Amino acid sequence: MTQPLLLRADEGDVATLTMNAPERLNALSDAMLAELKSAFAALESDRSIKVVVLRGTGKAFCAGHDLREMQAGRQAPDKGASYFADLFARCAEVMQAIPRLPQPVIAQVHGIATAAGCQLVASCDMAVAAEGTRFGVNGVNIGLFCSTPMVALSRNIPRKQAFEMLTTGAFIDATRAEALGLVNRVVPAEALEAETRALAATVAAKLGAAVRIGKRAFYDQIQMPVAEAYDYAGRVMVENMLLRDTDEGISAFLEKRKPDWA
Repeated sequence: MTQPLLLRADEGDVATLTMNAPERLNALSDAMLAELKSAFAALESDRSIKVVVLRGTGKAFCAGHDLREMQAGRQAPDKGASYFADLFARCAEVMQAIPRLPQPVIAQVHGIATAAGCQLVASCDMAVAAEGTRFGVNGVNIGLFCSTPMVALSRNIPRKQAFEMLTTGAFIDATRAEALGLVNRVVPAEALEAETRALAATVAAKLGAAVRIGKRAFYDQIQMPVAEAYDYAGRVMVENMLLRDTDEGISAFLEKRKPDWA
């Protein structure tokens, strides 16, 4: 039987999504994009899940778009213009679904994350990388500037470094990716799963409603001028303070006991 392209495994309040096309380096084919979109839609309303881990099987996290599929699209009468426009729109929809999810999403990265695969890492809320992982937006090497991956990358790392990566097609290693802010931490390959799990467990232990409110506010305020952001964030904190479990959490802290969260 054909293995599913995307696997979901829930362990307590952490869901792990595993891209499962190792023979294609987990490329973001039409089918893979559809699977990711469907999985994110299901998670959006799943209040039993507090954190999502995204990873890939085989030698790589994700090698970006499926170039064979893209070349096949050229056979259409318009030389693929409609297909390419639809493909990049669908990919953008998947990338933007990640920050919109109520749960934090952690990329568990190994091997390579290139082009749209690097975009996927940049779109996640956090990332843990194995030592030896390489990152690149290397489409320029084959004549295709990574314009859509650029959107996420340039919002993760300083613009001059992003522009250098985009125009040279050069890879950076995991240590450099951490220094630039593309990933949160770099760990030995054999510790990658355990370290990612530990980060997920730490976040999952917090009050889920507070994290959901905070994630939404994080992405909303970052687009605002400072004064507007403070005004908005103040309203968000009022919303958070009025939660029953926030009242309980503060009371428990003051009384030096464990909170009784619903």
